[in-house]
Amino acid sequence: MKFPSLEDIRNAHLRIQPFIHRTPILTSTAIDEMAGCRIFFKCENFQKVGAFKARGAANAVAKLTEEQKKNGVATHSSGNHAAALARAASVAGIKSYIVMPSNAPEIKKKAVKGYGGEIIECEPNLQARETTLRAVVDRTGATSIPPYDFYDVIEGQATCALEMWDEHIPFDVIMAPVGGGGLLAGTALTTKYISPSTLVIAGEPAGADDAFRSFHAKKLIPMEGPKTIADGLLTSLGKLNFAIIMQYVDDILTADDTEIIEAMRLVYERMKIVIEPSCAVPLAALLKNKERFRGKKVGIILSGGNVDLGKLPF
Repeated sequence: MKFPSLEDIRNAHLRIQPFIHRTPILTSTAIDEMAGCRIFFKCENFQKVGAFKARGAANAVAKLTEEQKKNGVATHSSGNHAAALARAASVAGIKSYIVMPSNAPEIKKKAVKGYGGEIIECEPNLQARETTLRAVVDRTGATSIPPYDFYDVIEGQATCALEMWDEHIPFDVIMAPVGGGGLLAGTALTTKYISPSTLVIAGEPAGADDAFRSFHAKKLIPMEGPKTIADGLLTSLGKLNFAIIMQYVDDILTADDTEIIEAMRLVYERMKIVIEPSCAVPLAALLKNKERFRGKKVGIILSGGNVDLGKLPF
């Protein structure tokens, strides 16, 4: 199947307009001075449901047929996609069934319930998530909407970078975090369609570095036993996303948990905004590799702000 085109992405953006915020781009002179470059932060932590995931879920639900809507939607997710899909379903007036690992953050379970999603808990591993989801789909007839490895979702996530390019900033580099790869794949498509010379670079936790390893091995290497504070990036890279990433992403850089926490704290202190650990990964990777970015204009997608304030790592 061919990748979503720029026209597909523009259409997705029009389709989801009523259901999302157009998030602001913020800057920080203090962080620029530390980094040795100009950084433009696209604040998806201010997005509906507190994360970019609202875009992909809204697009996927908006594209359902009337027949599909009757039985609702289902997915497995440990967090932001779960809330995003529950909300998109609620807005569309349809049911949502969300399979969540038993150790998913309480704040994320609360969000799903708040949007009217029915939570089905499972053991905290991918196999249990997939098996439970299959059982739910068999029982309910709901349409499964995967968290990232699905073109309708990728197309929705790609609208974030579209808004960045609408600001007419001549970005040298655009950075996004990578977990399942939906945001990164979408960002890479939009960016390379609009400005082929702009570099697309991902940030990934060193403790969950399957995208980094897969990218360099040029073959998909699933993640086993990921261990990182960036709970939104614990998942393995999706197949559809990997194909897009191999064609359009220029590099993947890693940062360890200490560096991620430091970058997260920096954003709290200097920008006075709430971000979750996964969100701080690209900035952490940039600060670790300052020479590569010196003097450049860098767009960083701050992917989300759903963090349990009672468990801040600093």
